Amino acid sequence: MPALAILSVQSGHSGVVHPRTSPEMSDIALFGFAVMGVFLVRRALRKRFAKTKPPVED
Repeated sequence: MPALAILSVQSGHSGVVHPRTSPEMSDIALFGFAVMGVFLVRRALRKRFAKTKPPVED
């Protein structure tokens, strides 16, 4: 429990503001994972609906 109190006191920001000149690496990584996720989901859905049988006609 004491470690939790110590960790909560430390700040994640130094207080110095830097102007953004380009996307951060984390932004690029998130975009890449989103693209891969969309690709994988679309591929899975295409496979799923390609396997469905056509309706039976009487």
